[in-house]
Amino acid sequence: MTKVYQLTYGPFAENTYVIADDDSNALIIDPGMYHAEENAQFFEFLNSHQLKPCRLILTHAHLDHVFGVNWVNKTYGIVPEIHHEDRFVYESAHSVAKQYGLQMEELIEGDFSLVHGQKFEFGECNFTIIHTPGHSPGSVCFRNDDEAYIVSGDVLFQGSIGRTDLPGGDYSVLMRSINEHIINLNKDTVVYSGHGPITTVGQELVTNPFLQA
Repeated sequence: MTKVYQLTYGPFAENTYVIADDDSNALIIDPGMYHAEENAQFFEFLNSHQLKPCRLILTHAHLDHVFGVNWVNKTYGIVPEIHHEDRFVYESAHSVAKQYGLQMEELIEGDFSLVHGQKFEFGECNFTIIHTPGHSPGSVCFRNDDEAYIVSGDVLFQGSIGRTDLPGGDYSVLMRSINEHIINLNKDTVVYSGHGPITTVGQELVTNPFLQA
């Protein structure tokens, strides 16, 4: 069994996820820690739960999801893994931060090797990488069929969907991603979003205005 921890950080209230297995290994997804105090809080969280970070994976590379990448790399020696179609998003995060009046170092070189349909084992579970463009060209979700949950990044939220007005965004592409890869999952599938509360596929089918026919 895995345990999913949702931690919210940064000026955009971004959800950072830590997924732990029975041996206390931990996946870090979308580290959004912006302030030094948040780095310290994250460090203390991992220590208090005796977790050992082993991979750093990104649903996409918008700046609020990568604020903590350099700190995680420096602290734990792991490199962010990203879909190759988000390379330009990742490499432009530093300049985009300036546009928002935020301080951010140039990001370390990423590993652009995440591939649609690729599976990886973690603990006793298998995750599948699902390419879900539309919010950004290289957006991906991480789906755990064994335990019926999906980490959706900014593709789908409780009651909403990801914005599509940023470079590389496309509303029709995003809706196709959602229709083909998320809403056809079991209704009990838990959705861990990049912002906001946890939801389920069934709840969104009933209440999300973007999913109503």
